[in-house]
Amino acid sequence: MRRSTNLQRGSVMAGNRGRIAVKKAGGSKAALSVGLLGQGSHSARNKEYKRICVEEHFSDAGHIDFLRAILEKKYPSPEVIEQEKYMMSDAPFFGALHSPPVRKMLGQLFEVGEGRLKDMDRYGIDMQVISLVSPGVQVFERGVAVRMAEKYNNHLRALVMEHPTRFIGLACLAPQIPEAAADELERSVLELKFKGAVINSHTKGEYLDQKKYWVIFDRAQRLGVPIYIHPRSPSPDMIKPYLGYPMLDAAMWGFGAEVGLHAMRLICSGLFDEYPKLKIILGHLGEMIPVQLSRIDNRWSIAPFPKKLKKLPGQYFKENFFVTTSGMFSQPALTMTLSVLGADRIMFAIDYPMEEPEEAIRFMEEAPIEQNEREKIYHLNAEKIFSL
Repeated sequence: MRRSTNLQRGSVMAGNRGRIAVKKAGGSKAALSVGLLGQGSHSARNKEYKRICVEEHFSDAGHIDFLRAILEKKYPSPEVIEQEKYMMSDAPFFGALHSPPVRKMLGQLFEVGEGRLKDMDRYGIDMQVISLVSPGVQVFERGVAVRMAEKYNNHLRALVMEHPTRFIGLACLAPQIPEAAADELERSVLELKFKGAVINSHTKGEYLDQKKYWVIFDRAQRLGVPIYIHPRSPSPDMIKPYLGYPMLDAAMWGFGAEVGLHAMRLICSGLFDEYPKLKIILGHLGEMIPVQLSRIDNRWSIAPFPKKLKKLPGQYFKENFFVTTSGMFSQPALTMTLSVLGADRIMFAIDYPMEEPEEAIRFMEEAPIEQNEREKIYHLNAEKIFSL
């Protein structure tokens, strides 16, 4: 099955200025040593274990055009434009669409075929777990978002089926209508054979600890699949102190603070007492929570208010959460996270194409960890959590 021409070329609409050409994926990269990468084709690489990366992204020109229309105040709904007036924080690259790095990144984002496979083979990556790039469909009106979620899940299914041994899908959902999101999760798992879903943190400033959203978690536990909570910019009620300096509201600080808060709200809400088998995944080695767990439990224990949870907050994090290495290629951070959570709770991820595979793999290969820990992080945990 061949993909449509505009996706193969990796183009993106540029409003009245026409289309912006973006470079195809699989461009030249500095080579790692043979010891790191191996050499040759996917089946002939010289490495000791599989590599599965679990937070990798795709999009297409239509999705980017819709997001851009919101930012440029050309979207047909004034309400959406007002609600998402801070959306530039989600995707700062919109401010530099004509720059070579952004054109290259968009080309890789659109290309889910031979170009992406070429990149994967170059870096010895066996499988990608793929999801629609943030903010997904969560910025759109209720009905539009539900229809777009179905459309992009069907599209991702078609892409996965072209290379089913190399790609795995995670559903995008529209929490704007919680029951519809739960139904789409079920359809995506049972019919499309996806292995879970991604929710890009808050939706219209609301967090998933509100009980109207728990139908999504109920369905996820029944299906036995994880929910990956991906960062967004801080919510409208949270963002203003972040806006005074470049990138403070985005990946440099705001993303981690925002989704870390979201995870803590889920824990404090009693969600995991209601759904004790629920699995939640966080990127960036846990969004700063592991380093705080001791203090979180200490402050919770001595605080003078009635305790409604059955366990300490940290115990839920250790039992119901998994973390990935996406975009956090720091040896001290990995060492600390291992000491708190253990190797069974960590999975390998790159955050492709926003992050470079070379850096992610060098980080893992040079990590001062045991061989069995490396193998768990690279693929064994993913195989278990996603039932591969």
